[in-house]
Amino acid sequence: MTSPDPAATRIRPVVVLLGLLALAANLRTALAGYPPLLETVRAQLGVSSGAAGLVQAGAVLMMAVGSFVGSGIGVRFGRERAAGGAVGLVALGSVLRAIPALAPLIAGSLVVGLGIGLAGVLLAGIVKEHLAARAGAVTGGYVVAMMVGATVASAVAVPLSVGLGGWSFSLAVWAVPAVVACAVWAPVALRVGRPDRSAPSVRLPWRDPFARKAACYMSGTSLMFYGWLTWLSPYYESHGWSPQRAGLLLAVWSVAQIPAALLAPVLAERRRRWRFWGSLTLACGLAGTLGALLLAEPGVVGPWPWAVLMGIGVGAGFPMGLTVIAWNTPDGATSAATSGFAMGIGYLAAGLGPLLMGVLIDLTGGYVAAIVVLLVAGAVQWLAIWRIGDRPDPATAPH
Repeated sequence: MTSPDPAATRIRPVVVLLGLLALAANLRTALAGYPPLLETVRAQLGVSSGAAGLVQAGAVLMMAVGSFVGSGIGVRFGRERAAGGAVGLVALGSVLRAIPALAPLIAGSLVVGLGIGLAGVLLAGIVKEHLAARAGAVTGGYVVAMMVGATVASAVAVPLSVGLGGWSFSLAVWAVPAVVACAVWAPVALRVGRPDRSAPSVRLPWRDPFARKAACYMSGTSLMFYGWLTWLSPYYESHGWSPQRAGLLLAVWSVAQIPAALLAPVLAERRRRWRFWGSLTLACGLAGTLGALLLAEPGVVGPWPWAVLMGIGVGAGFPMGLTVIAWNTPDGATSAATSGFAMGIGYLAAGLGPLLMGVLIDLTGGYVAAIVVLLVAGAVQWLAIWRIGDRPDPATAPH
């Protein structure tokens, strides 16, 4: 929380919105730029699939750490300043990855993941604080900004690697938009009040029944998202695709997420049919996953429909989770704590997922067992959807 400051009232909402979108656009780029280069990294560094997956897994696990501690850091330093610092960490981690060796690649990825995890929790509070009248539209906007950043990063990763002279420079280039975003955000961060350190801290709701269900939901959708983000390109490279074409497939997967992220929460909210729309979009994701497993390259159309279906599933997953948390929590502080808890648990599962998939690929010499992990994650998500339902959980009602 921040203490009242007359200067803060002079910040125009459009300035906050533009700065927020600039920050959000950097919350997937550094992660999405790595998978199209994964096979190249493996070949040049001579590492296994498990070690290559550890890079992405470590980043996502640090996102979990950032989600757990983000709320407290926002109270201590102020959400706005902390959010700028979090994206600064994304820039720093990207710079570290300019060194073409495994240790700096892992270290930089850890720093990137921490920054993303912190920012994800802080941005939700910033929307509530400065743009509450348009919270739904703004939340959809920054989720789409994240997806656009991921799409661009996936599509240009390999061309950048060729043009800049190596995979490490392709990863490091994402420091530039992160620094630009911090500059755009600076007028907001510098003009808000100091943090109110007398404000009571909100504990993570480890024992809350709804928070546990939300955490299961976020675990399923996050594992499916980061599992395919890490291994979709390598999977099709194993079928003989070039890195450029596999990167384009990943970009199509990312593009398909955008309309799903915008429309699914709106349709669910219209008549409070969260369970129906959650199940429908998840069914799309599972259909695409099964299609990629059972018939990787259908004649004529190829795997592009599978990528679109998978994109719909994971694209709707995250904003649908935020939506149902907002419905089932009585106030902003509880919503932030529940979101941080659910996202943290989700990122823990998602961080272990790509690593487990990489180990299974090494052990089995193929991708079948690894893709089954994603199907299990989808089953967990579906069970959570069914348990959460459409109506607020009585256990979450104000006491």
